[in-house]
Amino acid sequence: MTTTTLRELNGFDQTPASLADATLILIDYQNTYTRGVMELAGWQEALDAAVDLLARARAAGTRVIHVINDGGEGTPYDIRAEIGQIHPRIAPADGEPVVVKQLPDAFLGTDLADHVDAAGHKDVVIAGFMTHMCVAFTAQGAFLRGNRPTVVADASATRPLRTAVAEVSAEQLHHGALATIEDLYGVVVQSTSALN
Repeated sequence: MTTTTLRELNGFDQTPASLADATLILIDYQNTYTRGVMELAGWQEALDAAVDLLARARAAGTRVIHVINDGGEGTPYDIRAEIGQIHPRIAPADGEPVVVKQLPDAFLGTDLADHVDAAGHKDVVIAGFMTHMCVAFTAQGAFLRGNRPTVVADASATRPLRTAVAEVSAEQLHHGALATIEDLYGVVVQSTSALN
């Protein structure tokens, strides 16, 4: 059976973003996801890929925006504590803004849109934790506001879930989220090497 995406039906461009002509949005690379109750499957490999993505973006002169989730004091997302801080391997450099959010779509209730608009590019490259939640919803938010998202698959990760209907592995959830993004909201590339 041949599948046609909604992007194809609507004639949207399928070309991945170029780092030199895009804004990089790094989502929730917090210690939260590296251990404990929220530890993600494959976070080490995804973080390695994200470190490479960040290095390539900086070398290309790409505007970089870091996003973190603040769940409040005492939570695994407490940005005032070490657990909620950005992993040191991907820490912001001087001049790279950090946007603090409280919802899965990083554009809602934050100044992310202002930073993206100030960078002056329609294209945004997105990667982060968790694929099925903040990566997917931020890609949707970018699409709905007129940006053109490209999501980097191997620099993103998620966790398995037990639902009322099935147990879903992290890999299944990751691939399902990427398929949802690719169906309408943006272009998905397997790795940073697909970005020129």
